[in-house]
Amino acid sequence: MRATDVFGFASRALRGHRVRTGMSLLGVSIGVAAVIALTALGEGARLYVVGQFASIGTNLLIVLPGKTETTGGMPGFGGVPNDLTLADAEAVVQAIPEIEKGSPIAVGTETVAHGERRRQVAIIGTTHEMLELRHLSLAQGRFLPPLEWDRGSPVAVIGTTLSSELFPGESPLGRIVRIGEWRMRVVGVLAPRGEQLGVDMDDVAIVPVATAMKMLNRRSLFRVLLQVRGHAELDLARDKVTRLLSERHGEEDITCIAQDAVLTALDSILGALTMALGGIAAISLAVAGVGIMNVMLVSVSERTREVGLLKALGAGRGQILALFLTEAVLISSAGGLLGLAFGWGAVAALVAMFPALPATPPTWAVGAALALSVAVGAGFGVLPARRATRLDPVAALAGR
Repeated sequence: MRATDVFGFASRALRGHRVRTGMSLLGVSIGVAAVIALTALGEGARLYVVGQFASIGTNLLIVLPGKTETTGGMPGFGGVPNDLTLADAEAVVQAIPEIEKGSPIAVGTETVAHGERRRQVAIIGTTHEMLELRHLSLAQGRFLPPLEWDRGSPVAVIGTTLSSELFPGESPLGRIVRIGEWRMRVVGVLAPRGEQLGVDMDDVAIVPVATAMKMLNRRSLFRVLLQVRGHAELDLARDKVTRLLSERHGEEDITCIAQDAVLTALDSILGALTMALGGIAAISLAVAGVGIMNVMLVSVSERTREVGLLKALGAGRGQILALFLTEAVLISSAGGLLGLAFGWGAVAALVAMFPALPATPPTWAVGAALALSVAVGAGFGVLPARRATRLDPVAALAGR
């Protein structure tokens, strides 16, 4: 019996029971589609988060008030022994030669108003250097002036969403807005950027850090961003920053983390999550395999005369085994290909709904899903196929 004969025999048998074959095929396709969709979701989340951090550079150190012992982590939300002050940030930039530039950051929320229009947004207090450190760009006007860090100024740069809400159809440049009780002149509008590290940069107001700390009644900075001259100097710069601030505070009460350490940790965690999601989805393929096995067992019991006739004509056990295994593999392979189409369609719909999420199934997930679907058909088809090979030809011809 040639391979084409085996394939044709199995195909005709499957077409003879279309509903039963279709249900088994659907079970496999759902399992494969689940693997594709969930791994694409996990991979999209990984690429999105890593891209958010990478968008603000890789030669960065982030200094936070509070001490944590976990490498690459963030300190807790409890109180800290000492404030992280503007004087601390200036001392770091001036005393450590590996630091090229820095930008202190204070963060809060406040109502921004113009006339009768008002909107509550995030207020970011920072310096002129933030424009380069956070890779921001301007749609109109200019950024904060290069002032001394401890000097305030009644100027603000606003995001595009805030601009369109407060000044619909007109330029906000040179106009006065009220941030809380403070009157501020708009000097620039940020180019559209979307969310960056959890902050919608299109819906913010950026003011000088000294002004923000008074406006928000803050004594401690939220963060200090430091740009290191070279990537190879990151570890040395981090140690120097930690040592200098520990000497100023009398204890080690700050956390200094490297941007690439955060990227590596997040990439590893989210990569493992993607694999876990794929593994969970693959369980449904095992359930589909049980369905294939049940279908094939029923098929064997219904076709005992057919098997008996084949054996009477000289078909060996290996050929009978090949016939029924081919049926099972055809079902699982067709279901796998159909599942790929379903999965890609679901991913395309997800990306259309959330364009910022770069969801795409990893290559290993596509290959693994197809290979697993074929393996499921072959694995769960063995028992029915072996049962068919054990049938006695005489008894099978008699339908027993």
